Amino acid sequence: MSLERESTRSESKTRVLTHKDYRVIEKIGAGTFSEVMKVKNMKDGKHYACKTIKQSVGSVDQAHGLREVQAMKRLSPHPNILQLHELIYDKDTGTLSLICELMDMNIYEFIKGRQHPVSESKAKHFLFQLCRSLDHMHSRGIFHRDVKPENILIKNEVLKLADFGSCRSISSRPPHTEYISTRWYRAPECLLTDGHYSQKMDVWSAGCVFFEILSLSPLFPGRNELDQVNKIHEVLGSPDGTLLQKFKQSRAMRFDFPPRKGCGIPPLVPHCSPAGLSLLEQMLTYDPEQRISARAALQHTCFRELRVAERRVGLRRKGEGESSNTPASDQLWRLARQGRRQVRQQLKLEPLSRRHCPLELPKLNLGVPAHTLPAHTLPAHRGSLPAISKCHSRLNRPKEEPHHLKSFCMPRALERHPQDY
Repeated sequence: MSLERESTRSESKTRVLTHKDYRVIEKIGAGTFSEVMKVKNMKDGKHYACKTIKQSVGSVDQAHGLREVQAMKRLSPHPNILQLHELIYDKDTGTLSLICELMDMNIYEFIKGRQHPVSESKAKHFLFQLCRSLDHMHSRGIFHRDVKPENILIKNEVLKLADFGSCRSISSRPPHTEYISTRWYRAPECLLTDGHYSQKMDVWSAGCVFFEILSLSPLFPGRNELDQVNKIHEVLGSPDGTLLQKFKQSRAMRFDFPPRKGCGIPPLVPHCSPAGLSLLEQMLTYDPEQRISARAALQHTCFRELRVAERRVGLRRKGEGESSNTPASDQLWRLARQGRRQVRQQLKLEPLSRRHCPLELPKLNLGVPAHTLPAHTLPAHRGSLPAISKCHSRLNRPKEEPHHLKSFCMPRALERHPQDY
């Protein structure tokens, strides 16, 4: 079922919001089509991210029909998907605000300005959670289409995927929109076909993010589409004739590339382990049909320690008979580190001869802010609205490319300069 046609649930009764419900703390982001504020809920004292869409929405029914809202409802709850708490709709102005959980920062802010590379164990921990979020999305029939560091949020070692305004139903038939994902993270099939791509594009983008966490620099920072393809060929080499011919069948404009051998990924991240390089190369396979899926990536040997730690968390919680206050991903990270320390200690103590080699979101509250509309109950509706366009927060995009909204994150956005693009 497509996102555009998925039936939505509106509450027959809405909680009336007053000026005492939320207090604005600060503005933490702004784009052409939205702005994000850090707000405090005056009833529970918690802080949230309030994303207000500048484009007018005609009704509560249309607000529920937005692609981003429907996707967040379908994908929640999940530990690696940003949580949508409620919608606030102003009937007088048609303004819609999404109240979401507040995270500490995004991945770009996490790696920006670092003097030393992130440890591979931490990078793998983040990638494992990202693959879990993608596998969850793909299993629910949705692919994201704009996976990039700014749309990946973290807090206390827990990673959550955000910004679902570009997502699309897997069942929808191509051709899809050509200029959708940010250029640096755009898969070859998005560059070389007229919109003939699938959920495997998300895996390519995740691989680019993994490399960026490890190296602190983007893997394919193309200045334009042609340069983007050239950057990919510098590393991976040009595709063989069979794959090139397959791409040509889905492209009106003709193109050819001279045979070229790339430098490969290993020299670019010499500190990465063989298992990490193996997964990275499978995620960045040129042919989307040969590229690893998000679900298969979770079973890669690169994540063996994290899978063991995850099982230990599950057994511990089952033994306790109740949920722990510590997030599962945080516990997983702690147990994985503990396991590595134990292995290192064992190697130090043992003689050399003994060492071995190696569901649907709960109903959303829809309220009317008291400062814009007298308090009353809004009726329930049904319907849908085409997805609202978004604007990228970090880079100056070419004119032909769409803009995307800024992600929810606590610090002020750190922009890359145009010369870095």
